[in-house]
Amino acid sequence: MENNNRKLLVVEDDRGLQNQLRWAFEDYEVLLAGNRSEGMAFLRRDQPGVVLLDLGLPPDPGGVTEGMATLKEILTLAPETRIIVITGDNDRSNAVEAVTVGAYDFYQKPVDASVLSLIVERAYRVHELEAENKRLQRNQRDSPLEGVIASSSQMLEACRLVERVAPTNATVLLLGASGTGKERFAQAIHTLSPRSDKKIVAINCAAIPENLLESELFGHEKGAFTGATSQHIGKIERADGGTLFLDEIGDLPQELQAKLLRFLQERVIERVGGRQEIAVDTRIICATHQNIQQMIETGQFREDLYYRISEITVKIPPLREREGDAVLLAKAFVDRFSEEIGGPHRILSKDAISAIEVYAWPGNVRELESKVKRAMILADGGQITASDLELADVEGDPLPINLRHVREDAERKVVRRALVQCDFNISDTAQVLGVTRPTLYKLLEKYNLKK
Repeated sequence: MENNNRKLLVVEDDRGLQNQLRWAFEDYEVLLAGNRSEGMAFLRRDQPGVVLLDLGLPPDPGGVTEGMATLKEILTLAPETRIIVITGDNDRSNAVEAVTVGAYDFYQKPVDASVLSLIVERAYRVHELEAENKRLQRNQRDSPLEGVIASSSQMLEACRLVERVAPTNATVLLLGASGTGKERFAQAIHTLSPRSDKKIVAINCAAIPENLLESELFGHEKGAFTGATSQHIGKIERADGGTLFLDEIGDLPQELQAKLLRFLQERVIERVGGRQEIAVDTRIICATHQNIQQMIETGQFREDLYYRISEITVKIPPLREREGDAVLLAKAFVDRFSEEIGGPHRILSKDAISAIEVYAWPGNVRELESKVKRAMILADGGQITASDLELADVEGDPLPINLRHVREDAERKVVRRALVQCDFNISDTAQVLGVTRPTLYKLLEKYNLKK
């Protein structure tokens, strides 16, 4: 028997019909359930592509309440699964209702195995095509740059800048708040560069004590200081031929700023305690969440070093300014953690999506990732709610998704702005807006705009 791992779940309480369907679908791995709880257990564990569902299930075998409840639960838990409902020969109205709710198709008893096989085969092909399409869309969505998920104009502009800069040898400065993805951008620049076959070496200038940072960057010779029992190769030297990523460059001490400037000018280093100049060919990428210009004004950061590290500056916007990206990222994290954690496939509820859009995300992408992972572990059922994301108390107006509402909101704002600019003079306002006076009066009445 060749099933190619194609799974068909049959939720049917009639044992005789169960056996008939088992033998009718030899090309599938048939999973048999006699009631709702057994069916949902199979669905969570085996994730079948197609479900054959009898609407007359116990404890209501003569009605459809249990079958319809099962249908809705399957759609919530596994919305990508195709469901074919099986009904009695005089029960067309309930079958049509099931399709309206979300079933793929229906079939009326008595069962003709050959006809039902065609319906199931067609449903499975639709399931596979949708799964492949979703995978391709996710690949396109996830990769303006490798590892960067974005659709907002601000982020796409930053991605295009990186794509142009990466093939060059220019020093790049990444500016953005903590958690916005500066490390991802640095990795993307390296991957798209001619140095991608070599290493990218990273060091966080804020995470290493000042007395050890010089040795970490430039290395040291044996005996250079107490405890230096052997020669140590620094990060800059290790990045020879590749890329050096200096994260939180704003925290680099003044003394090391001067030494780093010399390296950027001459491309040679001296290990601590050494006298030999060592040539190093590495591309430099720097990042910081701090206001470098302000640090220059207060004397905390060297202006000449700033000009050396910022041949190209890429500004990464905070998540709250990236329209639509928070929901896009949340869905991507749900997909990723579904694979990593296992368990049932979950989707974001409407209240969760609204809360994600409204919340300001002070911790940016890192905070969003943490909240989604927690929700994936602790959520019950097939949906992740705002409460699961710890966003139940978030207040604000979600972004409108209805085009008519968006247009009306924009129109209202433009008319109000024109009125104010024209000091509520109707003739002047109509002229500025390019409409007639009667049209303007209708707009004022529609939006209740008064002085």
